[in-house]
Amino acid sequence: MSDIHLYTAQTPNGIKASIALEELGLQYKTTAIEMGKNTQKEPWYLEINPNGRIPALTDKLENGEAIRVFESGSILQYLVDRYDKDHKISYPRGTKEYYETNSWLHWQMGGLGPMQGQLNHFYRYAPEKIQYGIDRYKNETRRLYRTMDTQLQKTPFLVGDKCTIADIASWGWVAAASWAGVDIDEFPALKEWRDRCLARPGFEKGRNVPSKHTALEPLSQEEIDKFTKLARDWVVKGMKEDAK
Repeated sequence: MSDIHLYTAQTPNGIKASIALEELGLQYKTTAIEMGKNTQKEPWYLEINPNGRIPALTDKLENGEAIRVFESGSILQYLVDRYDKDHKISYPRGTKEYYETNSWLHWQMGGLGPMQGQLNHFYRYAPEKIQYGIDRYKNETRRLYRTMDTQLQKTPFLVGDKCTIADIASWGWVAAASWAGVDIDEFPALKEWRDRCLARPGFEKGRNVPSKHTALEPLSQEEIDKFTKLARDWVVKGMKEDAK
């Protein structure tokens, strides 16, 4: 039995690790982190991820030493370094494509994720509507989508004809475009890429860990309002606690 243990939740960042694990065909244990109950702030979890966020992963090195890995991009790099010897979702170290993959991975971690995350906050969760914030982050998210769309007009995946950790890192955010108020139809190549990745068994299985992935399913206005209120209350409570 594998020593890999994934601690995660159903978010765009959370499903990166499970998709990669499924794409690599690895066995792993999963613990669902209940963010609404602030499980990620409990002392036992802070020993695994001192930042109190998801996902996180524990494993053992070949010498038996236990290790922890946190931050979704770091987890993706760890998994391919340790386990992707056949380069199923990576390119050989030192190649041009290897460095290109790293560029897109860091682009997602430093740009797409944070910008769309801020858009979600101002568009959905902020207790007061601040149009400047909504416009600022929506325009930047659309710019980043356009960057991907331009690249994907040239190649089927972000780096050549192979699905890599760069695609895995970005997919969950693009799948949640409608929640951020971004019309994916504005970016046809990006939409085709989203569906191309979704057709892969690893994406289909991994996106539903640790619970069902519903970002691509239409929601009624009642469902949207209910979830938004729950999330807003949790976000506001967390902001107050972090400010102490």
